[in-house]
Amino acid sequence: MLSKRFCKGFHMDALRFRLRVFLALFLVIMILGTLGFMHTEGFSLLDSLYFSIVTVATVGYGDIHPVSQGGKFLAILLIICGVGTFLGVVANATEIFLERREKHLRMQKVHMVMGLFFGEAGTRLLNFFAAFDPRLDTIREKLLVTGDWSEDQFVQVSKEVKGYRYSVDIQRGDLEGLRSFLAGRSDFLIRLLEHPVLLEHESFTELLRAVFHLREELLSRGDLSRLPESDYAHLAGDIRRAYTFLVHQWLNYMRYLKENYPYLFSLSMRTNPFDPGASAVIK
Repeated sequence: MLSKRFCKGFHMDALRFRLRVFLALFLVIMILGTLGFMHTEGFSLLDSLYFSIVTVATVGYGDIHPVSQGGKFLAILLIICGVGTFLGVVANATEIFLERREKHLRMQKVHMVMGLFFGEAGTRLLNFFAAFDPRLDTIREKLLVTGDWSEDQFVQVSKEVKGYRYSVDIQRGDLEGLRSFLAGRSDFLIRLLEHPVLLEHESFTELLRAVFHLREELLSRGDLSRLPESDYAHLAGDIRRAYTFLVHQWLNYMRYLKENYPYLFSLSMRTNPFDPGASAVIK
């Protein structure tokens, strides 16, 4: 997965570099062509630039043409060097545009998958995880997303969330309920992990892996009420890992919904897992 993402990023960087090179060459050729025709043919600056462009673009209106030997030789060089450079600019710009459009479409599919995850499991998991957090009140207010949040506010809260020290007290939450919930979502989580579009979103894939690992840990145990403290500490670490990933992804997903799907954002805002009075019912 990492190598594929790296290759895609390297390919886009190579395209941008080639486009800059072709643009620089095209600009140099246009300047030299314009100055050359001004010198050899006595054209004005505008006419020289106009003739250079229509020559390189292979339009060739025929209204202006060189008559001197030097002008004809310059036109030949301009055609040989300029046409290839111009086509290089067009080809690379088109490829970058198509790559960006394809990436945009892929990311739309990623967010559709994320929507399925939060609708089927993510929001409920946040309810479970938040119940384990003894320090939740120190960050709860910051995560009460409202409809008037700006882009800057999302960015600011994201920074604060990254600096938050996530805590898990295994005795505070419903460990058995969490295990039962994850057991009931096994097939759903497996299908998500197998979805090829998730290659575009590494951090979301890491979240799914953390959740799936937590599921395996919980299902591998018998009576969860009689585990040694060392094992509770281990499970707390697994919950903390999934909890950390999940909060980040939830906040990013809320920002995406607000920008693109206000009606989905409205429901997610009313069912905010960090709001003790959250309800889908509009009052």
